[in-house]
Amino acid sequence: MLNGLWLGFFLVAAVAALAQWLVAGNAAVFASMVEAIFAMAKLSVDVMVLLFGTLTLWLGFLKIAEKAGIVDALARLLGPLFARLMPEVPRGHPALGLITMNFAANALGLDNAATPIGLKAMRALQELNPRPGEASNAQILFLVLNASSLTLLPVTIFMYRAQQGAPDPTMVFLPILLATSGSTLAGLLSVALMQRLRLWDPVVLAYLLPGALILGSFMAFLAGLSATAVASLSSLLGNLTLFGLIIAFVTVAALRRVAVYEAFVEGAKEGFDVAKGLLPYLVAMLVAVGVLRASGALDLALEGIRQGVQWLGLDTRFVDALPTALVKPFSGSAARAMLIETMQAKGVDSFPALVAATIQGSTETTFYVLAVYFGAVGIQRARHAVGCALFAELAGVVCAIAVCYWFFA
Repeated sequence: MLNGLWLGFFLVAAVAALAQWLVAGNAAVFASMVEAIFAMAKLSVDVMVLLFGTLTLWLGFLKIAEKAGIVDALARLLGPLFARLMPEVPRGHPALGLITMNFAANALGLDNAATPIGLKAMRALQELNPRPGEASNAQILFLVLNASSLTLLPVTIFMYRAQQGAPDPTMVFLPILLATSGSTLAGLLSVALMQRLRLWDPVVLAYLLPGALILGSFMAFLAGLSATAVASLSSLLGNLTLFGLIIAFVTVAALRRVAVYEAFVEGAKEGFDVAKGLLPYLVAMLVAVGVLRASGALDLALEGIRQGVQWLGLDTRFVDALPTALVKPFSGSAARAMLIETMQAKGVDSFPALVAATIQGSTETTFYVLAVYFGAVGIQRARHAVGCALFAELAGVVCAIAVCYWFFA
């Protein structure tokens, strides 16, 4: 899948460049493409320096939370909910703790760190699967919730924005929170419909209704604020939540006599191991996207979409963010490259860059997650997993665009 996508970027760029040369007489396009190759390779290293620090930092704090028992407490707290949503998983099964840790890593925006934990959770669920070649209901729900990517604190998005010079990297905190809530709700509802889960069960409602009421009340509160006030509040809450979590993890761990420094270093080493394997993928995708942009192919495709949107009488400013949305189901690294390229081309705080950042933070790589998670345990029949995951992803993109018009238009 990724081989075809990556090769396709270069082939499309080559055809577009030939057309520019032979039809439009633009021979300089080849010089632009070569320049883009080296520029994107350099940019990859610049991004990786900060990415190393971000993953190392947050996996260190996540290890503190794990040793302090915070993750286990969350697993116990969510136990009754999982018992209704995943009735085939026994209470106290190791899969529930791993699922909780995976959701915690995703909630912090550590998608690269969440993957190895998620693979362990999928293997634990496979042990309970009576038909090993076919995805169980629990595995499908777990995968779709991963694909919907509930991100409460998108630290990697903040990192990308900071690296590109954003004065306020956390400006997109509230838009991502609202958009990812929409994608997660869509994913849960679609799976519940297919699996006939009783979401009206009193226990399930006891978990979901308070969250829905809080989110609805919060949105009603935001609706009464000006765009400037909403942006300021998003920045304040983003920074406050970020620092508050750090203090909470460290304080609880210290009270439970955890050696916080040693725990942090242990987790940070894991973060370093995760991060160091990402550079080749980042270089590959950024270079391919840079060549595609320099050839004019990407601009031509976006112009066609823009004309269609304009014909419908709609605002076209979101169109420049669509490359991130279009490649996100196939490759997280390609979407990351598209996001960074949009920030570089349009400006880090431009409307397209803000929409792209919100899309990146509110959706997940559906086909990549499907291939890696199901492939790791030998599942060949995905059943309704693909349809539900793509529906959640579409809901996340639509919500991201709508929320950004509300916040930043």
